[in-house]
Amino acid sequence: MMTRVLIALVLSGIIGFERELNNHSAGFRTHILVGVGACLMMLLSLFGFEAFIEEYDNVRFDPARIPSYVISGIGFLGAGTIIVYGGTIRGLTTAASIWTVAGLGLVVGAGMYGAALFTTLIILLSLVFLNNFEKLFTKGRSSNLIEIVALPDLQINEIVSVFEKFNSTIKKVEISKSEHDVRNIFVKIERKPDVERIALVEEISKIDYVKNISELK
Repeated sequence: MMTRVLIALVLSGIIGFERELNNHSAGFRTHILVGVGACLMMLLSLFGFEAFIEEYDNVRFDPARIPSYVISGIGFLGAGTIIVYGGTIRGLTTAASIWTVAGLGLVVGAGMYGAALFTTLIILLSLVFLNNFEKLFTKGRSSNLIEIVALPDLQINEIVSVFEKFNSTIKKVEISKSEHDVRNIFVKIERKPDVERIALVEEISKIDYVKNISELK
């Protein structure tokens, strides 16, 4: 059982390390805890009730009961890594990796080492190489998201004129109200290498009634 826990630690740690290198909300330690915890639940399901089964004839063995709750229950942790910025959602891949690592821990706990190693390899290939392939495929069509916190008196056309001044193509604009009558304005622009983003942000910050501005990648 200790061997299985250690294997779960190593495999889930490898996946978590990749997330940690990319500065995601759930990284090395989170993935290890999920993988080891899932492995522990599987071990409990397989071996934790042997004494009761041997002592009582009417006790039935169902090794799938606890793992089924682990698979469905891990969703709350994955949901905590998903962050919504206006119309942009971040953290879906990390949430999926947490859910997959939980399954990985269950598989290791069941003693299916070959399947666990092969799955870990597939996950790493998906996270590392497919991410680079996706960037290559979407090159020139990616976008930046800029969040502007402003007072209600701000005129939206003032912001639009700044983007036009820097030849930035606006793809989407979303406005939401928050506390104290402050507005959150999310502007999605097409990412262009010739646009001076620092100068653009500085120019927007000079507009009256703009309280804060940040660039969300």
